[in-house]
Amino acid sequence: MKPRLYFDTSVFGGIYDIEFEKETKQLFEMVELGEIVCLYSELTIAGT
Repeated sequence: MKPRLYFDTSVFGGIYDIEFEKETKQLFEMVELGEIVCLYSELTIAGT
C-alpha cells in the first residue's frame, strides 16, 4: 500500500516559501509519480 499523507494549507503554501520550496516541489513530484497519496480536507481547499 502506498503511503497516505495528509496535506494542510501550510504544505500547499510551502511552494511559495523559499525556505521550503525545494522540499515541497519534491513532495508534489512524488504525488504526481504515484509514489504517495495526497489527502486533504474540504477546509484545506477553501483556504487556498
